[in-house]
This record gives sequence, structure tokens and C-alpha cells, in this order.
Amino acid sequence: MAKASKTVYQCSECGGTSPKWQGKCPHCGEWNTLQESLAAPEPKNARFQSWAADTSSVQSLSEVTATEVPRNPTGIGELDRVLGGGLVDGAVILLGGDPGIGKSTLLLQTIAKMAQKRKVLYVSGEESAQQVALRAQRLDLPTEGVNLLAEIRMEAIQTALKQHLPEVVVIDSIQTMYSDQITSAPGSVSQVRECAAQLTRIAKQMGIAMILVGHVTKDGAIAGPRVLEHMVDTVLYFEGDQHSNYRMIRAIKNRFGAANELGVFAMTETGLKGVSNPSAIFLASYRDDVSGSCVLVTQEGSRPLLVEIQALVDDAHGFTPKRLTVGLEQNRLAMLLAVLNRHGGIACFDQDVFLNAVGGVKIGEPAADLAVILAMLSSFRNRPLPEKMVAFGEIGLSGEVRPVARGQERLKEAEKLGFKQAIVPKANLPRQRSEFPNLKIYGISSLQEAIDICRES
Repeated sequence: MAKASKTVYQCSECGGTSPKWQGKCPHCGEWNTLQESLAAPEPKNARFQSWAADTSSVQSLSEVTATEVPRNPTGIGELDRVLGGGLVDGAVILLGGDPGIGKSTLLLQTIAKMAQKRKVLYVSGEESAQQVALRAQRLDLPTEGVNLLAEIRMEAIQTALKQHLPEVVVIDSIQTMYSDQITSAPGSVSQVRECAAQLTRIAKQMGIAMILVGHVTKDGAIAGPRVLEHMVDTVLYFEGDQHSNYRMIRAIKNRFGAANELGVFAMTETGLKGVSNPSAIFLASYRDDVSGSCVLVTQEGSRPLLVEIQALVDDAHGFTPKRLTVGLEQNRLAMLLAVLNRHGGIACFDQDVFLNAVGGVKIGEPAADLAVILAMLSSFRNRPLPEKMVAFGEIGLSGEVRPVARGQERLKEAEKLGFKQAIVPKANLPRQRSEFPNLKIYGISSLQEAIDICRES
């Protein structure tokens, strides 16, 4: 009589297994993530024999020769900015984003441009060859030299890679791939982890620049085990509102360049186009004669951006005032309201407060604190802020205004776009005022000083 397969419970978040069901995963601590599956026996090292790395020997770090890693431009400037100058041979990039935001469109454009100089392969696991061809035709892309493989089985993909020896490969998407040596369905934790591990080994050994497309969960994180982000060299997130024409790519992790870089694209009829001056777009509808609006100079990687912060402070009509933010941290808002009450003398405990970063930008740096405070103060008093004014600075719990990084670059960007006044931390004042002849700069050290400047102007 055949022995029955063993049942195990696998966590959908971390991939850990447990012999029995539990409400809480014993490995990562998440609740209600254990799912029943069959643990199929497999031969020892069967999955790693063909692609196992050669045995390495111990060597001194001082004897290792380090050379500059060459970059291969993709032909799309904004994508090259986020990647750190271009693709690196042997690098594995993970690109995640919401459905329909433009991941496949951008990568098809990238592959079409790189096919003119390099050997490329586009592996489509979600669409048929005809659907990919229709998209290329709709985007008016050159398809000469673009090799296409509509396949989801890992063994067939490995064979194709060994036969054609491409230099750049796109896998769209990693959640659709499956290996015959894993019994679970495509998209499960074990399949995603195993397929990503096999593709990473292939990319490293063959020197292939590989881009993996990843689905995201309802919380915005890439679906599958968290170890997926640790396997790859670069993690990119596609952001943006589907009701807007603008998309942003943010680098969360990058072993070959700076992290937290931002690339801005505009969705057009012929695909995604890079935006060289995103500040002008974010300020396209800005008016300085209305209350509740303040311009923030934020820093995304090496690029300063001017973003309009809008605030609406209104009388609460319920027992619990509402606190809502779009593009900003909601917990930070509660802290700033407490600081405004204690050190600014303005109580908002009976007011509804709504904040919005215009343009779909997500701002996480504390340098936005001062602009948020000034926007709320303007809305509370129903008085516009001084004309052509920008602000940036971090606010502490004792009401002090702390300096932020790259203050000079932020001021240069504000002056370039025609702003006349700036409220900044005192430590961020330029050493030579002559560098900013058209910008009147106020250096402050406390929140009360900023309130006094706005009241006097």
C-alpha cells in the first residue's frame, strides 16, 4: 500500500512550515497565514545539481581585485536614473506595482530599445505571443531582434536560456512561473521562492541582466515570501494613481547604485515617456492666493522636487475629529498637531484635518513637517501664505526646527522655478547669500518663529 503524502502547513508570508495548524505563524509572527499543503519528498540536491555554483576557496579580502561595474543604458533616461546608470550584467531586478499601472508596457519599451544593441528575450507568462505583439504594435515599437517566449514552466525557460544565450531577459511575471519539482500551484510561496532562486542562479552564472515582474498584495507589498526581495540585487516599486497620467518608479534597494532614487513617467498613447522636470508638473495647478496650500521642497535620492502640500482644517461635526492623509504619514500628522498645540498655541482637537500631497507623490521624509504645519495654519486662519514661498524642515517634539540633508540643492531648485521666499532651518542657511540673489531666505530655529513670519508677511 502506498504511503500517504505528509500534510504540512506553510506560511503565505515567510514560507515557514509547521506540522500542525496554528493561528500565529511560529516563524514570522503573522496571524492566520498558515495554509495546508502536501510535503512531497524529493531527491537530495536534485534541484541544484545542474546549476550548482562551483566550490569557492577562502581568500583575503585585500587580494580580491575590485573593478568598476560597467553599465548598459536601457535607452530610457528615467529608468537609468533609478537603476544607477543602466543594467549590470548578472544583476537581478525585481519590479513590483499595482495591476494595470504600466509594468509590462515599460519593460516592453525597454526590451525594444535594447534589442538594437544587445540580445534580448521577453518571457511572457501572463499574455500570449499575439497579445504581446498587439501591444508592441499599439505602442509603435520596433520589434526586430526582440525574441519572445510565452512559457511558464521553469525547465523549458532554462533550456531556452542555454540555447539562445540572451544578455537581457524579462520574466513577466515571477508569480506565474512554476517548476515541475514543486507540487504546489503557481503563485504559491514555495513556487515563487524556488523559481526566483533558480532564475537568480542562472543570471549570476551566465551574466544575464534579468528583470522579474512581481505582483503586489492589497497592502502594496510584493506578493510571495519576503525572502524574494533579499534574493535580488535591486527592488523597484511602480507607484501612481491609475486616474492620473503620471507614474513614478522608486528604488527601494539597489546593490549597484543609490537607493531611494525616483523616476517620473507620463503615460501617453505611445507608452511611458520620461519627465525631465517633474516639479513643474506637480505645481501645474498651484495657486498662491488660496489658503491651506504650501510648497514643499522634498528630496528624492539625488533629485529635489517641489510638491504642493494642501491642508483643510474644518470644524468637526462628530464626537471624534477626522484625521486623513494622502501621500503623507498619518501618524506624523497626529504628532505635528500636538506640537502645534503645545508650542504654537493653536488647538485643533475639535477640528477635522485633511492633508494631501498633490500629484500622487508619497512623501516619507520628516523634512515635510514645516510645510505641513504652515499649510494647516493657513487653512485654520483662512489666510494664504506669503506669495511665492517654499518651506522645508523637520520639527521636533519640543518645537525646534531641525536641519535636513541637501539644503543648498533644495534652495537652488526653488529659485530656478521662480520662488521668491523660503523658510528653512537656521542650520540650512547658505554661507554666502549672494548665491541666491532672487530668493529671500528666513532661517528659523523654532516653530514659533515660523508662525511669526507668516503672521507678519
